[in-house]
Amino acid sequence: MAAAGKRDKQEVIDFELDLSRNLWEIIHQMEDKTYRVGGYHRFMIYDPKERKIEALSFRDRVVQHCLCDNILKPYFENRLIYDNAACREGKGTDFARDRLTGFLREHYKKYGTKGYILKYDIRHYFDSIDHEILKGMLRSIPDRNVLGLLFHIIRSYEGTIDPVTGEKKGLPLGNQTSQWFALYYLDPMDRLVKERMRDKAKELHLEFNQKTQIVPISEGVDFLGFRFYLTDTGKVIRRLRTSNKSRWKRRLKKYKEEYRVGNKSLEEITRSVASYRGHLAHGHTWKLRKKVMGGYVLTHAPKNENTVADDTRN
Repeated sequence: MAAAGKRDKQEVIDFELDLSRNLWEIIHQMEDKTYRVGGYHRFMIYDPKERKIEALSFRDRVVQHCLCDNILKPYFENRLIYDNAACREGKGTDFARDRLTGFLREHYKKYGTKGYILKYDIRHYFDSIDHEILKGMLRSIPDRNVLGLLFHIIRSYEGTIDPVTGEKKGLPLGNQTSQWFALYYLDPMDRLVKERMRDKAKELHLEFNQKTQIVPISEGVDFLGFRFYLTDTGKVIRRLRTSNKSRWKRRLKKYKEEYRVGNKSLEEITRSVASYRGHLAHGHTWKLRKKVMGGYVLTHAPKNENTVADDTRN
């Protein structure tokens, strides 16, 4: 549901107060082909790094939710490679980490710890997606009305003009459709790496950034918050990345101060700690949890709310 977790927002309340009329208005605009995306609300987020988010109105998010769930998801699911885990039901980060673990174990059976890992990252990926190339990839969608709506959504974002090709490029991070477009846009890269191993990134007008590297398997590789190591015995070890470890320690320190002055409740901190412990549970982090959380104490709390304990026995 587009309203999930946002029912206290004024625009959601206003939309639902006259839900029937608003939905029928959208339906009629779709039938008359007069639907137009409203403007974008722009804001910045800074954790873990600075990103510019462009968010649509709730009305437009309802349209995107319906479009993604009923059309884009079933269309793209059958066309993406199995190992593409981003934003896909039943997959996600846990699935991706387990797949890498499985690949490393398979590699060990054939080659031991000899070999290399290619890790590539796209420079300013969402900002680099070429509108004309994306539209060309989408033209296989048989429904012309749906295609027209998708093209309108792509055009609705200002983006930038590529100085070399002269074409418009860029997708807004806040759009649900952008997530699916981004998955599909990289599918040729996924397939050439998995099936053909020939470098055709330039055909998509993309550039690799400084994070792209080829590293020996023996040195380990960073992936989704952990560093993966393949040992001489074939065991795959997952250690929390140093940057993530430092970020979590800073966050715990901040929680202490917020709790001390009454800006954050014990319940809020406990939920956050539990969530992060769940993340740590996917790696070999028992010693880390014991060291960081074993003596974590909140002070100057209200009565009966004076500690947050971490059960490191499990």
